[in-house]
Amino acid sequence: MPDTVHHQIVIVGGGTAGIMVAAQLTRSWFNRRDVALIEPSDKHYYQPLWTLVGAGVAPKEVTERAERSVIPPGVTWIRDAVTEFLPSENAIRTRDGTTITYDWLIVAAGLQLNWDAIPGLKESVGKQGVCSNYSYATVDSTWEAIRNFKGGNAVFTHPLGAVKCGGAPQKIMYLADDWFRKAGVRDKSQVIFASAQPNIFAVEPYRSTLERVVARKEINCRFQHELIEIRPPVKEAVFRRLDTGELVTIPYDLLHVTPPMGPPQFIAKSPLADHEGWVEVDNYTLQHLRFANVFALGDCSSLPTSKTGAAIRKQAPVVVRNLLAAMQGQPLPSKYDGYTSCPLVTGYRKMVLAEFDYNKIPQESFPIDQSRERWSMWILKRYLLPIMYWHGLLKGRM
Repeated sequence: MPDTVHHQIVIVGGGTAGIMVAAQLTRSWFNRRDVALIEPSDKHYYQPLWTLVGAGVAPKEVTERAERSVIPPGVTWIRDAVTEFLPSENAIRTRDGTTITYDWLIVAAGLQLNWDAIPGLKESVGKQGVCSNYSYATVDSTWEAIRNFKGGNAVFTHPLGAVKCGGAPQKIMYLADDWFRKAGVRDKSQVIFASAQPNIFAVEPYRSTLERVVARKEINCRFQHELIEIRPPVKEAVFRRLDTGELVTIPYDLLHVTPPMGPPQFIAKSPLADHEGWVEVDNYTLQHLRFANVFALGDCSSLPTSKTGAAIRKQAPVVVRNLLAAMQGQPLPSKYDGYTSCPLVTGYRKMVLAEFDYNKIPQESFPIDQSRERWSMWILKRYLLPIMYWHGLLKGRM
């Protein structure tokens, strides 16, 4: 590759957000655009199914496809990693030493899992009862830990700050509780949800439903507890109480960890970042607040909503319509209202489908009470959403 290349539109990130936008930009053969996508990985994952992989419902292999297979026709794939943004020069520098210039930039680089942020986590995950659904490499360890659990303390954590799907840390706990009952070990077990959050869920009426679920399942919820250390030799997890500053040590026999997450470092240290490290965009137009030819969406953006694939489904068309208008020098026509969705699995064959906007007002898709646990919503999660993802969302059809 030459030391400097130019493309009309450059997309950073080949995950859900990047692929959706690329597909929508290139669907029309009558208005072919020069679109390049920068993505170093050769694999693409449907991560929402990892909850069910961790519960023994699906094999992890069905969540993985070759990155090349999801890149839309006509899009130039630059298999490289961004190391530096130079927005004042309309340029990007990459790991391989290439400078890529652009007319328009879309940042869709996801977020970063900070395994190193908790002492003892990186070296212990996948071993001796410590597990996590949050990577392809570790998700099998969750099912192994659950099915081999013989009793004791089963601890599930939720960190401070942004995470992929705010409900995901508790979903695997409900499935584990169901399995423990089926295996006959629940009566000699304590299931503990140690969460840095102040409550089980931020939005009504879903919160009330989940409060009833944890009461029914007799789950010990310890809110405002932030995991700060794991001691594998003695099987102890250390938490800091955010309300009092007190340190609390909880012995574990099974420990499912949701790792702390944050913006990728190459974004956090760039001129595109806000004070917390996310790409700083307008909450409604998704245009950067300081660089008018830059847009961002998905997990790496500063948008104050849950970081989910469902949110991206609503964000992508807003980015595309506003980008095309900006390219013509026209006012930006589309607004994003903060819609997001959290499919809250509450057990095998049970699910609550939470959908809401920036104002935490439910924006439900079906003419039923989605705050109720339903088998039909489980079918949606297990079978229909993966089909919609691979054959609809990633093709720019939804």
